[in-house]
Amino acid sequence: MLKNYFKIAIAVLRRRKFFTFISLFGISFTLTILLVLTAFINKIAGDSYPDRKRDRSLYISRMQEINKTGGQSSGPLSYYFLSHYASSLKTPVKVGISSIFSGTNTYVNNKKIAVNYKYTNDAYWDIMEYDFIEGKAFNKQQVDNGDKVAVISEDMKQQYFGDVPSVVGKYIEADNVKYRVTGVVKNVPITSYMTYGDIYLPYTVSKSDVRKDKSYRGGFFGVLLAKSSADVPRMHDEYQSMIDRLPMESKEFDKIYSHADPYIVSYVDTGNEGKSGVMIVLTTIGIFALLVMLLPTLNLVNINITRIMERSSEIGVRKAFGASSVTLVYQFIVENIILTLLGGLIGVILSFIAIKVLNGMNLIPNLVLSINFTVLAIGLLICFLFGLISGVYPAWRMSKLNVVTALKAS
Repeated sequence: MLKNYFKIAIAVLRRRKFFTFISLFGISFTLTILLVLTAFINKIAGDSYPDRKRDRSLYISRMQEINKTGGQSSGPLSYYFLSHYASSLKTPVKVGISSIFSGTNTYVNNKKIAVNYKYTNDAYWDIMEYDFIEGKAFNKQQVDNGDKVAVISEDMKQQYFGDVPSVVGKYIEADNVKYRVTGVVKNVPITSYMTYGDIYLPYTVSKSDVRKDKSYRGGFFGVLLAKSSADVPRMHDEYQSMIDRLPMESKEFDKIYSHADPYIVSYVDTGNEGKSGVMIVLTTIGIFALLVMLLPTLNLVNINITRIMERSSEIGVRKAFGASSVTLVYQFIVENIILTLLGGLIGVILSFIAIKVLNGMNLIPNLVLSINFTVLAIGLLICFLFGLISGVYPAWRMSKLNVVTALKAS
């Protein structure tokens, strides 16, 4: 019976090519948007390179100071705060510190190259698990000595040195300073702003001596690493307790907020204590996904009603020969599901093409999208539900048709 329904569905689709095109376009376009969006979200939230120890890490990305009149100031933390206060905690076994990446230019053979550099401490390299293509990270002694050494990305290696087998020991110039390359790491997408950089340098070579700045806020992030994931809640509480006891930096403010949070919570932090970044992101994605799916569903329902009503003569004849309403409803729902699954398959193909094009355009540096097959399966399930939901109401309308009315309508 299903085979017959499939043949009828294909025949109907071929009969009304314009309606078929509109329906397939709506379904496949919707699925393509959802798959590309989830590929983007999955890359940001799911790709743990190079911080693969997220299960036992907490991230410190900002501090907010507030006074009673509503005045406030918020931003990343200072190296002093992270090295003096965060590093005094007993639960973390390591405290990685890295700066916000900053931009400068360098020149090779009169060609300008944009460089994003980041300062780190030595513990940063013990916590982060970068994939080294060659060489290794700078060590504690080199950091303490203020050696002009650098770890560079593979993309920077290609831009600056060209196609050479090894660059370890060679010098790279940035911001009018020459640094000796100690290692080359696999690229990190710019969306991973806490770990992204073209050149990684010891914080001790910074032109502004960050160790002299005793203020709480500056331009650094912190990563607390626990011995095990079981210690993470205790590490969180210890950090919070330290913040609660932290003396006011200025009489201008009377309350300080700062949190050591899991990666995603820290990533979407709004910088405002009163606005949850997680809630804003979930609400935005939910509304967007609802609109993207709702509009094609309503459109599909209208098209299905029109298409089914045009088949009133067929319905009338079949009813006259004894076909029950249940049988006809079942047939039309199956036809609709076949249509939506066909649109879903087209959507999958379009998604692969769209992602390949986006990766080729390199709109976001080092961001390589890929299809998540779990999401793909969910997308096809959504298509199935799409077909079911958008087919029920038209099929119900059809089942209510009187045989005489249906034949007259023809």
